[in-house]
Amino acid sequence: MSRHCLTKLLAFLCSILLIACGTAQNQNVNLPAISSNSSVESAERVVALTSLTADIIERLDKNKLVGIAGSSLLKSSDRFTNIPTVSEGQTPPNLEKIVALKPDLVIGAKGFSDQTLNKLKELGIATLATDINNWNALTEITQDLAQKIGADPTPLLERYQTFLTDIPQQNLSTLVLVSRQPILAPNKNSWAGDLLAKFNAKNLAAELQGKSPFPGYITLSPEKILQANPEVLLIVEPFRQKLLEEFKAQPFWSQLKATQRDRVYVFDYYGLVNPGSIDKIEEACAKLKQALKAS
Repeated sequence: MSRHCLTKLLAFLCSILLIACGTAQNQNVNLPAISSNSSVESAERVVALTSLTADIIERLDKNKLVGIAGSSLLKSSDRFTNIPTVSEGQTPPNLEKIVALKPDLVIGAKGFSDQTLNKLKELGIATLATDINNWNALTEITQDLAQKIGADPTPLLERYQTFLTDIPQQNLSTLVLVSRQPILAPNKNSWAGDLLAKFNAKNLAAELQGKSPFPGYITLSPEKILQANPEVLLIVEPFRQKLLEEFKAQPFWSQLKATQRDRVYVFDYYGLVNPGSIDKIEEACAKLKQALKAS
């Protein structure tokens, strides 16, 4: 693999588990010391470094959200137009900007915001690291955030339940493919894998374990895909990539049940791989209902 391709691949693989907009890195900045407890009982000023937690906080109580990461999902919504951003694209959050907002709670993604959150804790700012890789984690973080800001989570929790109505009962054998070099598929220990289980899909990669450095994802060979021979294929096309076209060019593609029966569906990265936002989760759930129903 060329150095250029490897660089692109590594960037993509990192984004697979990227719940936040960017990873945290050490920054050489001079920050004032802040004297406060590392825990918080009732937060009034919240900075969210992930698009999903920003979305949840804004829906629970929009007046409590004072800072967000520069996610494309948030930028595309008028709801976040007047909220300051503390990062751009996949750049690390700016610690000085965060501190200037005087937050009493900063929320990040476990494994990706660690350095930023640790620095903020040293300054006495309360932090919360999230790891939303299944449906229960989504409901739990919603309840937790609601408690921290003194809001009622019931409307959101009830909305989540509407996403899980009219679930198909066919238990069709299914594979989700999120990249080609290497071919990656989610097992049961991922947001996508858990979502497939919610919709009664028989995820053929659910129980597989491999050497992938990304928890919840395993590598597959064309031979393994042929052997599995799924009835339904879900192709995730992130960031304007033409993944479906790349797979169509592979010799094994035309031999699969899913391709022969025209049961191949393209999904957005947000919603199925990265929860992203509540609207994106709803979109993914609606599309899963269509993809997994009986033909």
